Amino acid sequence: MKKILVFSFLALMSTACVSKKKFTALEAEQRATADKLSQARMELAACLDDKKKTAKEIEYLRSVNYKLSENIGELSLLSRREAENLQRSLESIREKDLQIRTMQQAMTKKDSVTLALVTSLKGAIGNLNDEDISINVEKGVVFVSISDRFLFRSGSFAVNQAGRDVLAKVAKIIESRPGFEVMVEGHTDNKSISTDCLSDNWDLSVKRATSIVRILQDDYKIAPNRLTAAGRGEFIPVASNETNEGRSANRRTRIVIMPKLDEFYGMIEDELAKLK
Repeated sequence: MKKILVFSFLALMSTACVSKKKFTALEAEQRATADKLSQARMELAACLDDKKKTAKEIEYLRSVNYKLSENIGELSLLSRREAENLQRSLESIREKDLQIRTMQQAMTKKDSVTLALVTSLKGAIGNLNDEDISINVEKGVVFVSISDRFLFRSGSFAVNQAGRDVLAKVAKIIESRPGFEVMVEGHTDNKSISTDCLSDNWDLSVKRATSIVRILQDDYKIAPNRLTAAGRGEFIPVASNETNEGRSANRRTRIVIMPKLDEFYGMIEDELAKLK
């Protein structure tokens, strides 16, 4: 019986010693596991923080991308509008340029016709004294200025033969240019006049212009709707009325030959039609 008790005690002691070692090992393992768990929790927390930061960055980037997309859309719309405005401006410029070129071409054509008219007049009238008659062009209008001593006696509005001879040559050129109108201007000096037939210089200048218009119409068959008689009196002098020479220069009749406006616009329309 005594032997059995000793053996049991020894067995118990042996079992207790083994359990303590395992317990110690398990305890150490448990601490290591706890440490790993703690580390894992810390890393998880850090990951969660990173996830939150990343989510915020993604949301920010999405917001920026949305705004950029809107801006791009607005810029695209603005660019289209600007392109349309630019296109309209270019079309307007091209249209105005076309009009300008058309006007220039019409003016060039008119100037060519005017130059031909001047050449014809100078050739028809011949070598007359420049003091008696002159032909010039101003702004596309032809002026034939004839001294009154070549056309009328002093204080008279009856055209003399020398004047009629010159008018015959001028009328021939006018008749061949149906696209031109004619205005006859009478001019006087500032010496007053009053007779049974004339009230003043206005009256004299008008009657002299009317006399020439009647000759062009009646003797040389110039259409009356192309003719205008105008009295300018003493009020558009070309020289001083203080001298005999100046007063002589101011006593003149001016035949103004100018293109009809409807003919001129017709030339413009013709040029426009050619450019279409």
